Formats: sequence, structure tokens, C-alpha cells
Amino acid sequence: MSDIEVDLAIIGAGPTGLYAAYYAGFRGLSTVVADALPEAGGQVTAMYPEKLILDVGGFPEIKGRDLVDNLVRQAEPFNPRYLLHRRAEKLEHLGDGRVLEFDDGTRVTCKAVIITGGLGSFSSRPLPAAADFAGAGVVYFVPELAAHEGHDVVIVGGGDSAFDWALSLHPLARSVTLLHRRERFRAHASSVDRVRELGIPIIVNAQITRIHGDEHVDGVDIEVKGEDESRHLPADTIVAALGFTADLGPLTEWGLEIEKRTILVDSTMATNLPRVYAAGDITQYPGKVRLIATGFGEAATAVNNAAVAIDPDARLFPGHSSDGT
Repeated sequence: MSDIEVDLAIIGAGPTGLYAAYYAGFRGLSTVVADALPEAGGQVTAMYPEKLILDVGGFPEIKGRDLVDNLVRQAEPFNPRYLLHRRAEKLEHLGDGRVLEFDDGTRVTCKAVIITGGLGSFSSRPLPAAADFAGAGVVYFVPELAAHEGHDVVIVGGGDSAFDWALSLHPLARSVTLLHRRERFRAHASSVDRVRELGIPIIVNAQITRIHGDEHVDGVDIEVKGEDESRHLPADTIVAALGFTADLGPLTEWGLEIEKRTILVDSTMATNLPRVYAAGDITQYPGKVRLIATGFGEAATAVNNAAVAIDPDARLFPGHSSDGT
């Protein structure tokens, strides 16, 4: 347990939180960056470190882990203090100060708070067929592509993650087959087209009914709507890319205005609580677009407005980092 005093506390160490730490340092503010996960990077590190991210300006493509490494390096000169594997439990307002209490007893006193916690804590949606299978080989994320080299891989899902992993595993695996219970996909059309162009089999209106194997997966039975008999597919790995459920946890008890597991903010990224801001996927406002690139801009907006709340004589916009000022 310890007591820490900083200018700004950032709740969430994903890409948006890491960029907020950099920008706060650029503005001369000391920071703490906290996250319930054991590593910086948030959901990107936990779930998609090998995923190629295509929508960050200046990078035609970049792996998730490389993006996180770059963001950590970008903030490093400003010495943010990381409190990882710790969950912020309570927020107390004391005049112009804010006190955060964490689950390990650590207390952080700060002048403003920025919540960048993605979608909060999360858990994978289970694969129903895996409920009666006690062996290995059923995974919900692919943190290391090389672990599946030479495998027959069956991917279940129709979102971006399912198609991204199909594209990433195709060069390494013996075979990749993608199953989806519907005919329509949530994934971007360009990703679906690339999977089809590579000849990766896509079976729609399908679901796994049985997983074969003792200590490890060695095959699956699937039912396809309209077919009288089930199909059998070889499988060393099943990737259940079924999404996840989010939980804001203690944040719901702080008095924040919350709508559908997101925090409502105004154009300054301010919440309904004084000196408490939010940025990234956890926020909601009219016209919101959930991209990492959007989160970066929101983080800068939140930091600049927090800086003025902390010091009313400060400039809202301090100038560009390239100005040399």
C-alpha cells in the first residue's frame, strides 16, 4: 500500500490512456496510469497483440504489440508511473483534489482524472460446444500466432477478429476454416473479400455440435442449416472469436452519467463530475466513432481541458509539439 500524489490520474492503460500519458507529459503534468490488467496496452495487449491495425494515421499497418510498444516509448521521457494489475475502486472529491483508492489499498491524490478504460473489464463469450470438452485446444484469443503453426484451425465467428485471425493464421497453419452461424458478417467487407480471395473456406449457417479429442482437440462435428448430415472437420485449434461481455465495475458507483456501459461526455470530454474526463471507447456522445485514432484525439482534448481546470491561467491549446515551444 502507498500514497501517491500527481497532477493527473489516467484510468486505463490501453492506447488512448498511453497517448494521454504522453500528451499530459508534453503539457508538463505528472501522471499515474492505472489498469486492472497486468500489462500496458489494454485489450490490444491482452487479446490482439499480433493483429494488424490498419487505421492509425501514418502506419499503413502495424501490429498491436508494436503500437503499444511505441506508445510506451513515446510517453517514457515524461516518467508516467504505472499501477498495473490494480483496479480503481473508489473516487472521492476533496475540494479541488480527487482521491482514487485501489483494490490493494493504494491511494492516489490528483487534481483531475481521465478515464480511458476501453469498455471496462471483459470476459469472453463461451463456445457452447466446449462446455462438455475438458481438453486443450479451444482458445478465445490468439496472442501468439506461432503457437498454431502447422495446425488445422477452425475459427468460429463473423466479426473483425475472426477474419483478422483467419488472415494472420493462413500463412502459418496447415488449414484455416471459418464458421459463422449466419450468412451476414459484422466484419469489414474488405476483410471478408480478402479471406475469400485467399480461398479460405467460409461455412455459413453453421455451428459446432461436438468437439473430438481426449486431452487435446483433434476434430469437430458441425451442423449446417439445410444439410441432413453433419460434417466432420480436422482441428488442432478452435478459435472461438465470439466477442466478449464488458463490465464497468466500480465506475458505475462513482456517480458518472452512464448509458449502455459507456460514459457520457461533452465536447471537452468532460463527464458530469467536475475535473473528471473520459476518452476512448468508453465514451459516448453524438456522432461517436470508435477508432484508436479517435481515442488519440479525445485524449489530447481531455488533457488540454484538464490542464485548464487545474490551472485557469494555462492555455487551452499550448501549440504544436513541432513548434519547439
